[in-house]
Amino acid sequence: MFFKSFFDKNLAQMSYMVGCQKTGEALVVDPARDITPYVKTADEEGFSITGAVETHIHADFTSGVRELESRHGAKMYLSDEGNEGWKYANLDQVNHELLMDGDQFYVGKVRLDVMHTPGHTPESLSFVLTDEGGGAEAPMGIFTGDFVFVGDVGRPDLLEKAANEKGSARRGAEEMYASVQKFKELPEYMQVWPGHGAGSACGKSLGAVPASTVGYEKRTNWALNINDKEKFVDALLEGQPESPKYFSQMKKLNKQGPELVTTAPLPQLSYEDLQRRDKQNIIDTRPSSDFANGHLKGTINIPFNKSFTNWAGWLLDYENSIVLIANEEEAEAVRTALQSIGLDQVTGFMSPGELKEAEELETYDSITAKELKEKYKDHEDYVIVDVRNESEWKEGHINNAQHIMLGTLEDRTEEIPDGATPIVHCQSGMRSAIAASLLQAKGYKNVLNLKGGYSSWEKQS
Repeated sequence: MFFKSFFDKNLAQMSYMVGCQKTGEALVVDPARDITPYVKTADEEGFSITGAVETHIHADFTSGVRELESRHGAKMYLSDEGNEGWKYANLDQVNHELLMDGDQFYVGKVRLDVMHTPGHTPESLSFVLTDEGGGAEAPMGIFTGDFVFVGDVGRPDLLEKAANEKGSARRGAEEMYASVQKFKELPEYMQVWPGHGAGSACGKSLGAVPASTVGYEKRTNWALNINDKEKFVDALLEGQPESPKYFSQMKKLNKQGPELVTTAPLPQLSYEDLQRRDKQNIIDTRPSSDFANGHLKGTINIPFNKSFTNWAGWLLDYENSIVLIANEEEAEAVRTALQSIGLDQVTGFMSPGELKEAEELETYDSITAKELKEKYKDHEDYVIVDVRNESEWKEGHINNAQHIMLGTLEDRTEEIPDGATPIVHCQSGMRSAIAASLLQAKGYKNVLNLKGGYSSWEKQS
């Protein structure tokens, strides 16, 4: 048997390839939309990708199962569990098989047994792997998707928060409790291969270790050590992070089936080209320090780093076209990152060097915590805007600050008084740089960014 894991650091998402070396067949579990790594691995190892399986309808990234079905003829293995509102659609013209609890299917001589493990979503499945080709009778491990993570379990509140399915959070938590009891009956030696690692918004305390075992999770995972159903439900629902705005869009796209990814080269634009275009989102992907020193009016700065995809999903809509300000060598990678969450409407990119053609560039300034304490102590015309998450705010915040989490800022700018100078901060200064660009684009020209964020403020206290 062949086994390989893949990790997308932008989404903290895990996917896997399982191959049978006797038959040359391979299966991909929870494939990302960019199927390049799987195809490359299959070519290198001499496999044909004959199957693609999903643990559930994903909310945090665009699935690649239809890419593998269309481009490589892979059969899609999909859940048929759950209520009618969360069944896969538009399957008539694609090669697929629907799965329910207790079903089995094979990739060559490798067997996968289907377990219905609802809680994160009603249709969630897990897959127990047994290598019959190697003569094994005992199962090797389990693909848990967003059911059991290292140190955590999947959040049950996304349907209610992202899809507006009222009452589903508590119902999902109760289902998760039942699924956990089923999981705890598995052999302790079995490996656990989760769908996400630390950094994902699909849980609240995911570990950074990429894999685990059933026995280790039974001993160390907080969720597997609460044996009272009501206490489990309350603990699971408490403290879940904010649900990214784009999650509801992902559910719809993955349920209906996303369009195939375009492979046409991304056009490079001049400054004059940009001026002639209609309404669009212009996303400047340079480091925040470069953006602060000079940028086009109305542009939003989302630096291209491992947090880029998350904040793009929070802040960009799915209607307007997108133009990137990015280096030529990075532009395609940025487009791929946006496509991973269904933002397919990138129409071109402009090199940062073109900014010299602009008649006037905007800037914004930063201040230190010491300057904030001394210079603005008795200033009446500024407002401190804390753009951190709710959990961070509750742990401590600056007196008289206004809390507007970054992902909701664009829809709540009216809460900032007209004529006031916003001083934005997060924990370290990275998220607040994005906030500063957004506020400038909305017309707040005197915005200031707090260097070092709340951490530097605490040191000054």
